[in-house]
Amino acid sequence: MADPAPDVVVVGAAARDIAPDDPRGWRLGGGVSYSALTTARLGLRTAALVGVDRTAVSAPELDLLRQAGVEVELVELEHGPVFENVDTPTGRIQLVFSRADPLPVDRLPAAWSAARGWILAPIAGELADDWVEAIPGDALVALGWQGLLRDLASSERVQRRPPFPSALVRRADIIGVSQDDVARDTDLADLCRPLRSGATLVLTQGDRGGLIMEAGGDGPASIRRYPAIPSARTVDPTGAGDVFLAAFLAARVQPRLVGGRVTAGYDALLGAAVASLVLEGRGLLGVADRDSVRRRMAVARQTA
Repeated sequence: MADPAPDVVVVGAAARDIAPDDPRGWRLGGGVSYSALTTARLGLRTAALVGVDRTAVSAPELDLLRQAGVEVELVELEHGPVFENVDTPTGRIQLVFSRADPLPVDRLPAAWSAARGWILAPIAGELADDWVEAIPGDALVALGWQGLLRDLASSERVQRRPPFPSALVRRADIIGVSQDDVARDTDLADLCRPLRSGATLVLTQGDRGGLIMEAGGDGPASIRRYPAIPSARTVDPTGAGDVFLAAFLAARVQPRLVGGRVTAGYDALLGAAVASLVLEGRGLLGVADRDSVRRRMAVARQTA
């Protein structure tokens, strides 16, 4: 008997993030890594098409994904993304040292095409619009928007691009982006305008929580705020938005994760719990398992 199709397919290039405290001088990250590990640890059958450069092809972080049950298909890229994250009193800035080559659609295993949920997690514009054709029409698609909103020039600070329409954006049912990834004067209408009507936009705002919007024809048709869940400590803020989006999609793909209470805001509660926990560990080591997430959700409900 053939193996069942994955519940979720995650696609993107894994970044090497400069890390002076790591003996290698870097650690593997990127939305594809954080997202796949999150959905797997929440109990969903997860498959990930991961672009990596030659240096990262045997990174132990990939074994971390496999140990969590992720079916990993590697695509070796001549050039993979390399970033340095610098935290300042006014927020995080990023430097880019290498962009990513395009991730080819034809490397997607045919057996994955029946997946109910998809997370497109570009980090450096490596997913072209032809990826839309690879996704079934009835699948639920989440897009990490930040990877399309980066203006990249080697060895320079990453600049923000204003939101723009694309086939990937129009296909997405759920789009996630951090307030830090858009200019501060970007209004909500500008964020919603490229989305198709009825799509969900998640705007994460760090320790302020965030906004969940339904896109209308020319702006948000509805807005609800969700609160952040405090972390016990902040070790590394990397990946918080990625894991929130992955958990938010997971609740839609498997509503039993939140007791079927998706429409009551428990999708955001799940995302906030996962995000609060990831801050407490270094890199991918902060991605929590389902029991830890449930405990954090329970504490949040008691203190709300």
